[in-house]
Amino acid sequence: MKAAAIVDAGKADLIEVPIPEPARGEVLVAPSIVGVCGTDLELLHGSASYFRDGRATHPHIFGHEWVGRIVAAAADTDASLRVGDRVVGQTMISCGACRACQRGRRNECGRLRETGLYGQQGAAAEYIRVPAQTLTAVPAAVDDLAAALVEPAVTVLAGLDRVACAPGERVLVLGTGTIGLIAIQLARRLAGTVDVVGVDDAGLGAALRLGAEHAFRPGEAAPGGYDVVVEASGSAAALSEALHLVDVGGRVAAIGVPATPLASVDAGELVLRGVTFAGVRHGLDYYERALRLFAEGVLTAKGMVASVFPLDQVADAFHHLEHGRRAAPKVALSLPPAA
Repeated sequence: MKAAAIVDAGKADLIEVPIPEPARGEVLVAPSIVGVCGTDLELLHGSASYFRDGRATHPHIFGHEWVGRIVAAAADTDASLRVGDRVVGQTMISCGACRACQRGRRNECGRLRETGLYGQQGAAAEYIRVPAQTLTAVPAAVDDLAAALVEPAVTVLAGLDRVACAPGERVLVLGTGTIGLIAIQLARRLAGTVDVVGVDDAGLGAALRLGAEHAFRPGEAAPGGYDVVVEASGSAAALSEALHLVDVGGRVAAIGVPATPLASVDAGELVLRGVTFAGVRHGLDYYERALRLFAEGVLTAKGMVASVFPLDQVADAFHHLEHGRRAAPKVALSLPPAA
Protein backbone atom coordinates (compact mmCIF):
# COMPACT_ATOMS: atom_id res chain seq x y z
CA MET A 1 0.00 0.00 0.00
CA LYS A 2 0.97 3.65 -0.35
CA ALA A 3 1.67 5.69 2.75
CA ALA A 4 2.77 9.26 3.42
CA ALA A 5 5.83 9.21 5.63
CA ILE A 6 8.47 11.46 7.10
CA VAL A 7 11.45 9.79 5.46
CA ASP A 8 14.09 12.04 7.01
CA ALA A 9 14.27 15.28 8.95
CA GLY A 10 12.59 17.93 6.80
CA LYS A 11 11.42 15.51 4.11
CA ALA A 12 8.00 13.90 3.60
CA ASP A 13 7.20 11.61 0.68
CA LEU A 14 5.17 8.58 -0.42
CA ILE A 15 6.51 5.14 0.42
CA GLU A 16 5.20 1.62 -0.15
CA VAL A 17 4.75 -0.79 2.73
CA PRO A 18 2.86 -4.09 3.16
CA ILE A 19 -0.84 -3.96 3.97
CA PRO A 20 -1.15 -5.01 7.62
CA GLU A 21 -3.27 -8.03 8.47
CA PRO A 22 -5.73 -7.57 11.36
CA ALA A 23 -4.96 -9.91 14.25
CA ARG A 24 -7.24 -10.89 17.11
CA GLY A 25 -9.33 -7.93 18.29
CA GLU A 26 -8.16 -5.72 15.42
CA VAL A 27 -9.72 -4.20 12.30
CA LEU A 28 -8.34 -2.82 9.07
CA VAL A 29 -9.55 0.67 8.21
CA ALA A 30 -9.20 2.66 4.98
CA PRO A 31 -8.71 6.31 6.05
CA SER A 32 -10.50 8.98 4.00
CA ILE A 33 -9.35 12.22 5.68
CA VAL A 34 -6.22 12.73 7.78
CA GLY A 35 -5.59 16.01 9.58
CA VAL A 36 -2.08 17.49 9.60
CA CYS A 37 -1.22 19.57 12.66
CA GLY A 38 1.61 21.28 14.53
CA THR A 39 2.67 18.01 16.16
CA ASP A 40 3.17 16.56 12.69
CA LEU A 41 5.34 19.56 11.82
CA GLU A 42 7.50 18.80 14.85
CA LEU A 43 7.83 15.24 13.58
CA LEU A 44 8.79 16.56 10.14
CA HIS A 45 11.51 18.78 11.57
CA GLY A 46 12.79 16.07 13.88
CA SER A 47 12.20 18.24 16.95
CA ALA A 48 9.49 16.01 18.43
CA SER A 49 10.49 14.19 21.61
CA TYR A 50 9.51 10.89 19.98
CA PHE A 51 12.51 11.08 17.66
CA ARG A 52 14.83 12.45 20.32
CA ASP A 53 14.16 9.57 22.71
CA GLY A 54 14.05 6.84 20.05
CA ARG A 55 10.34 5.98 20.19
CA ALA A 56 9.99 7.02 16.53
CA THR A 57 12.36 6.30 13.64
CA HIS A 58 12.49 7.08 9.91
CA PRO A 59 10.53 6.40 7.78
CA HIS A 60 7.67 7.42 10.04
CA ILE A 61 4.03 7.11 8.91
CA PHE A 62 2.26 9.93 10.71
CA GLY A 63 -1.43 10.81 11.11
CA HIS A 64 -3.30 10.88 14.43
CA GLU A 65 -6.40 12.91 13.41
CA TRP A 66 -8.41 10.75 11.04
CA VAL A 67 -11.65 9.20 9.84
CA GLY A 68 -12.15 6.14 7.63
CA ARG A 69 -14.18 3.01 6.88
CA ILE A 70 -13.66 -0.50 8.21
CA VAL A 71 -12.70 -2.83 5.37
CA ALA A 72 -11.80 -6.02 7.24
CA ALA A 73 -11.99 -7.39 10.76
CA ALA A 74 -10.67 -10.35 12.70
CA ALA A 75 -13.22 -13.05 13.50
CA ASP A 76 -13.54 -12.10 17.17
CA THR A 77 -14.12 -8.37 16.60
CA ASP A 78 -16.80 -6.59 18.64
CA ALA A 79 -20.13 -7.20 16.88
CA SER A 80 -21.08 -3.54 17.24
CA LEU A 81 -18.51 -2.71 14.54
CA ARG A 82 -19.01 -3.98 11.00
CA VAL A 83 -17.23 -3.79 7.67
CA GLY A 84 -18.37 -0.58 5.98
CA ASP A 85 -18.82 1.39 9.21
CA ARG A 86 -17.34 4.89 9.24
CA VAL A 87 -15.15 5.38 12.31
CA VAL A 88 -12.69 7.65 14.06
CA GLY A 89 -9.80 6.22 16.04
CA GLN A 90 -8.43 7.18 19.41
CA THR A 91 -4.91 8.56 19.31
CA MET A 92 -3.88 7.04 22.64
CA ILE A 93 -3.99 3.24 22.78
CA SER A 94 -3.87 2.18 26.42
CA CYS A 95 -2.69 -1.24 27.58
CA GLY A 96 -5.68 -2.00 29.85
CA ALA A 97 -3.47 -3.80 32.38
CA CYS A 98 -1.23 -1.27 34.12
CA ARG A 99 -2.07 0.38 37.45
CA ALA A 100 -3.50 3.51 35.83
CA CYS A 101 -5.71 1.54 33.43
CA GLN A 102 -6.94 -0.71 36.23
CA ARG A 103 -7.95 2.41 38.18
CA GLY A 104 -10.01 3.66 35.23
CA ARG A 105 -7.46 6.31 34.24
CA ARG A 106 -6.56 5.26 30.70
CA ASN A 107 -5.19 8.73 29.92
CA GLU A 108 -2.36 7.99 32.34
CA CYS A 109 -1.49 4.52 31.02
CA GLY A 110 2.14 3.66 31.64
CA ARG A 111 2.44 1.65 28.42
CA LEU A 112 0.72 3.92 25.93
CA ARG A 113 1.06 3.69 22.18
CA GLU A 114 0.01 6.75 20.20
CA THR A 115 -1.26 6.44 16.64
CA GLY A 116 1.02 8.27 14.23
CA LEU A 117 3.40 9.30 16.99
CA TYR A 118 5.03 6.19 18.45
CA GLY A 119 4.27 2.50 18.74
CA GLN A 120 1.40 2.53 16.23
CA GLN A 121 1.40 3.24 12.49
CA GLY A 122 -0.32 6.50 11.61
CA ALA A 123 -3.35 6.96 9.39
CA ALA A 124 -1.64 8.73 6.48
CA ALA A 125 -1.81 5.51 4.51
CA GLU A 126 -4.23 3.54 2.37
CA TYR A 127 -4.87 1.24 5.35
CA ILE A 128 -4.34 1.32 9.09
CA ARG A 129 -4.66 -1.64 11.48
CA VAL A 130 -6.00 -0.73 14.93
CA PRO A 131 -7.59 -2.42 17.95
CA ALA A 132 -11.35 -2.44 17.49
CA GLN A 133 -11.85 -1.11 21.03
CA THR A 134 -10.16 2.17 20.06
CA LEU A 135 -12.76 3.02 17.39
CA THR A 136 -15.94 5.09 17.64
CA ALA A 137 -18.66 4.98 14.98
CA VAL A 138 -19.33 8.28 13.19
CA PRO A 139 -22.99 9.43 12.97
CA ALA A 140 -24.35 10.02 9.47
CA ALA A 141 -24.88 13.70 10.31
CA VAL A 142 -21.11 14.23 10.75
CA ASP A 143 -19.15 14.58 7.51
CA ASP A 144 -15.57 13.42 7.10
CA LEU A 145 -13.96 16.85 7.57
CA ALA A 146 -15.78 17.33 10.86
CA ALA A 147 -14.97 13.78 11.99
CA ALA A 148 -11.27 14.42 11.40
CA LEU A 149 -11.50 17.29 13.91
CA VAL A 150 -12.76 15.03 16.69
CA GLU A 151 -9.24 14.25 17.94
CA PRO A 152 -8.39 17.85 18.92
CA ALA A 153 -11.99 18.37 20.11
CA VAL A 154 -11.80 15.60 22.70
CA THR A 155 -8.85 17.26 24.41
CA VAL A 156 -10.70 20.58 24.56
CA LEU A 157 -13.70 18.81 26.08
CA ALA A 158 -11.47 17.20 28.70
CA GLY A 159 -9.86 20.55 29.48
CA LEU A 160 -13.12 22.41 29.98
CA ASP A 161 -14.38 19.55 32.14
CA ARG A 162 -11.22 19.69 34.25
CA VAL A 163 -11.77 23.37 35.04
CA ALA A 164 -15.55 22.96 35.40
CA CYS A 165 -16.44 25.72 32.94
CA ALA A 166 -19.98 26.83 33.86
CA PRO A 167 -22.75 29.16 32.65
CA GLY A 168 -22.17 32.84 33.35
CA GLU A 169 -18.41 32.56 33.74
CA ARG A 170 -15.93 34.82 31.97
CA VAL A 171 -13.80 32.70 29.63
CA LEU A 172 -10.72 33.68 27.65
CA VAL A 173 -9.06 31.51 24.99
CA LEU A 174 -5.42 32.13 24.08
CA GLY A 175 -4.71 31.06 20.50
CA THR A 176 -6.68 30.84 17.25
CA GLY A 177 -5.41 27.54 15.85
CA THR A 178 -7.56 24.44 15.61
CA ILE A 179 -7.66 23.84 19.37
CA GLY A 180 -8.36 27.51 20.10
CA LEU A 181 -11.25 27.74 17.65
CA ILE A 182 -12.81 24.54 18.99
CA ALA A 183 -12.40 25.88 22.54
CA ILE A 184 -14.22 29.07 21.54
CA GLN A 185 -17.18 27.11 20.18
CA LEU A 186 -17.42 24.93 23.28
CA ALA A 187 -16.86 27.74 25.79
CA ARG A 188 -19.60 29.80 24.19
CA ARG A 189 -21.98 26.87 24.63
CA LEU A 190 -20.92 26.18 28.23
CA ALA A 191 -20.40 29.70 29.59
CA GLY A 192 -22.43 31.89 27.25
CA THR A 193 -19.66 34.29 26.26
CA VAL A 194 -15.97 33.94 25.47
CA ASP A 195 -13.12 36.28 24.46
CA VAL A 196 -9.98 35.43 22.51
CA VAL A 197 -6.34 36.54 22.30
CA GLY A 198 -4.41 35.89 19.09
CA VAL A 199 -1.63 37.15 16.86
CA ASP A 200 -3.06 36.35 13.42
CA ASP A 201 -5.66 38.55 11.67
CA ALA A 202 -7.27 35.60 9.89
CA GLY A 203 -7.38 33.60 13.11
CA LEU A 204 -8.98 36.44 15.06
CA GLY A 205 -11.55 36.88 12.31
CA ALA A 206 -12.38 33.17 12.41
CA ALA A 207 -12.67 33.34 16.20
CA LEU A 208 -15.21 36.16 15.98
CA ARG A 209 -17.22 34.29 13.35
CA LEU A 210 -17.24 31.16 15.53
CA GLY A 211 -18.57 32.95 18.59
CA ALA A 212 -15.90 35.02 20.35
CA GLU A 213 -17.33 38.28 21.72
CA HIS A 214 -14.08 40.28 21.90
CA ALA A 215 -10.77 39.68 20.12
CA PHE A 216 -7.52 41.00 21.60
CA ARG A 217 -3.88 41.14 20.66
CA PRO A 218 -1.37 39.94 23.29
CA GLY A 219 -1.21 42.44 26.15
CA GLU A 220 -4.64 43.96 25.49
CA ALA A 221 -6.86 41.72 27.65
CA ALA A 222 -7.50 42.85 31.22
CA PRO A 223 -5.35 41.07 33.86
CA GLY A 224 -7.46 39.16 36.36
CA GLY A 225 -10.55 39.54 34.23
CA TYR A 226 -11.48 35.90 33.65
CA ASP A 227 -12.78 32.96 35.66
CA VAL A 228 -11.41 30.45 33.14
CA VAL A 229 -8.45 30.85 30.78
CA VAL A 230 -7.78 28.23 28.12
CA GLU A 231 -4.19 28.24 26.83
CA ALA A 232 -4.48 26.74 23.35
CA SER A 233 -1.53 28.27 21.51
CA GLY A 234 1.34 26.14 22.81
CA SER A 235 3.37 29.28 23.52
CA ALA A 236 5.36 29.36 26.77
CA ALA A 237 4.88 33.13 26.94
CA ALA A 238 1.11 32.72 26.56
CA LEU A 239 1.02 30.09 29.30
CA SER A 240 2.80 32.47 31.64
CA GLU A 241 0.40 35.28 30.67
CA ALA A 242 -2.58 33.02 31.36
CA LEU A 243 -1.66 33.03 35.05
CA HIS A 244 -1.95 36.85 35.09
CA LEU A 245 -5.16 37.02 33.07
CA VAL A 246 -7.10 34.62 35.30
CA ASP A 247 -8.98 36.07 38.28
CA VAL A 248 -8.39 35.27 41.96
CA GLY A 249 -9.65 31.72 42.48
CA GLY A 250 -9.81 31.18 38.72
CA ARG A 251 -8.76 28.17 36.66
CA VAL A 252 -6.32 27.70 33.80
CA ALA A 253 -6.70 24.81 31.34
CA ALA A 254 -3.34 24.28 29.64
CA ILE A 255 -4.04 22.43 26.39
CA GLY A 256 -1.32 23.76 24.08
CA VAL A 257 2.09 22.12 24.63
CA PRO A 258 4.97 24.64 24.82
CA ALA A 259 8.18 23.60 23.10
CA THR A 260 10.29 25.72 25.46
CA PRO A 261 10.37 26.09 29.27
CA LEU A 262 8.56 28.93 31.01
CA ALA A 263 10.96 31.81 31.61
CA SER A 264 9.56 32.49 35.05
CA VAL A 265 6.48 31.90 37.17
CA ASP A 266 5.72 33.78 40.37
CA ALA A 267 4.89 30.72 42.46
CA GLY A 268 3.92 32.85 45.46
CA GLU A 269 1.37 34.75 43.42
CA LEU A 270 0.02 31.50 42.00
CA VAL A 271 -0.51 30.14 45.51
CA LEU A 272 -1.83 33.28 47.21
CA ARG A 273 -4.29 34.04 44.38
CA GLY A 274 -5.69 30.52 44.66
CA VAL A 275 -5.31 29.74 40.96
CA THR A 276 -6.00 26.19 39.79
CA PHE A 277 -3.69 25.09 36.97
CA ALA A 278 -4.78 22.00 35.02
CA GLY A 279 -2.50 20.39 32.46
CA VAL A 280 -4.59 18.50 29.91
CA ARG A 281 -2.99 15.39 28.46
CA HIS A 282 -5.80 14.17 26.20
CA GLY A 283 -9.52 13.43 26.13
CA LEU A 284 -9.49 9.68 25.70
CA ASP A 285 -13.02 9.20 27.04
CA TYR A 286 -14.71 12.00 25.06
CA TYR A 287 -14.83 10.72 21.47
CA GLU A 288 -18.52 9.81 21.43
CA ARG A 289 -19.44 13.10 23.11
CA ALA A 290 -17.40 15.12 20.61
CA LEU A 291 -19.07 13.38 17.66
CA ARG A 292 -22.48 14.10 19.17
CA LEU A 293 -21.62 17.80 19.50
CA PHE A 294 -20.67 17.91 15.81
CA ALA A 295 -23.88 16.07 14.90
CA GLU A 296 -25.97 18.56 16.91
CA GLY A 297 -24.23 21.59 15.39
CA VAL A 298 -22.64 22.76 18.65
CA LEU A 299 -19.30 22.24 16.92
CA THR A 300 -18.71 22.92 13.24
CA ALA A 301 -15.91 22.28 10.77
CA LYS A 302 -17.03 25.27 8.70
CA GLY A 303 -14.20 27.78 8.54
CA MET A 304 -11.78 25.36 10.20
CA VAL A 305 -10.14 23.62 7.22
CA ALA A 306 -8.08 25.70 4.81
CA SER A 307 -7.00 23.09 2.26
CA VAL A 308 -7.26 19.37 1.54
CA PHE A 309 -4.40 17.77 -0.42
CA PRO A 310 -4.30 14.30 -1.99
CA LEU A 311 -1.98 11.86 -0.25
CA ASP A 312 0.67 12.07 -2.96
CA GLN A 313 1.00 15.82 -2.32
CA VAL A 314 2.05 15.37 1.30
CA ALA A 315 5.10 17.61 0.90
CA ASP A 316 2.88 20.41 -0.42
CA ALA A 317 0.49 19.92 2.50
CA PHE A 318 3.30 20.37 5.01
CA HIS A 319 4.63 23.42 3.16
CA HIS A 320 1.18 25.00 3.14
CA LEU A 321 0.69 24.28 6.83
CA GLU A 322 3.98 25.93 7.74
CA HIS A 323 4.30 28.73 5.19
CA GLY A 324 0.99 29.24 3.40
CA ARG A 325 -1.33 32.18 3.97
CA ARG A 326 -4.47 30.52 5.30
CA ALA A 327 -7.89 31.78 6.33
CA ALA A 328 -8.39 28.63 8.45
CA PRO A 329 -5.96 26.70 10.66
CA LYS A 330 -6.31 23.11 9.51
CA VAL A 331 -4.69 21.33 6.57
CA ALA A 332 -5.71 17.78 5.68
CA LEU A 333 -4.87 14.89 3.37
CA SER A 334 -7.52 12.97 1.44
CA LEU A 335 -7.47 9.37 0.26
CA PRO A 336 -9.74 7.78 -2.37
CA PRO A 337 -12.26 5.15 -1.26
CA ALA A 338 -10.83 1.65 -0.83
CA ALA A 339 -11.24 -0.61 -3.84
